[in-house]
Amino acid sequence: MIVEPHDKFKGIFLAVGDDGIKRLATRNISPGFQVYGEKLINYKGNEYRLWEPYRSKLAASILKKIEKVPIEEGEKVLYLGAASGTTSSHVADIVGEDGVVFCVEFSPRVMRELVRISETKRNMVPILADARFPEKYRMLVEMVDVVYSDVAQPEQAKLLADNSEMFLKSGGYVMLAIKAQSIDVTKEPSEIFKEETKVLTGRGFEIMQVVNLEPFDKAHAMVLAKFK
Repeated sequence: MIVEPHDKFKGIFLAVGDDGIKRLATRNISPGFQVYGEKLINYKGNEYRLWEPYRSKLAASILKKIEKVPIEEGEKVLYLGAASGTTSSHVADIVGEDGVVFCVEFSPRVMRELVRISETKRNMVPILADARFPEKYRMLVEMVDVVYSDVAQPEQAKLLADNSEMFLKSGGYVMLAIKAQSIDVTKEPSEIFKEETKVLTGRGFEIMQVVNLEPFDKAHAMVLAKFK
């Protein structure tokens, strides 16, 4: 495989195999370390991790032509719903050693795995907390450039807005992975996507794009917005 920079997004790469297929990848800031069994590629003195879109909504949104990935080298990111670290570890690769990813996760079971990963990827800060109550981890998180949310809660947009008002810099960006079935299984996903974006608009966000994540994730969408 050869590896080349993504033509649009800094810190994201494309690995091209003999089959000509381009696969997403990030440069591994912890060489030799795998998070979820992903393939590692050594190319011109650097190691890269393949990024699986069926396991990462951020990767899926890139393949579904999202216009902007606001996460860049050296930035601080608040990641809500980090789970066991699949996507958040790639975010850690993108921001690099000079950046920080504050990883909020509610489940003690998956937090154990997240802590294990954070011991190697030292720019990840695991926080065991409920993202619905950002005031409870106010002393652990700095002001950030981006808030990324992937939380299975009924009020997903409100949760993101509450955290953004406390931690996001003015003019910062948010990315919200909306899980329609976690909000209301009786409504059409498209209706739920509209309702959640309306909540963000009412809380002072400028909606830049809404991307449907199928076929990678059913009844999911990624919202890209800017905090006014």
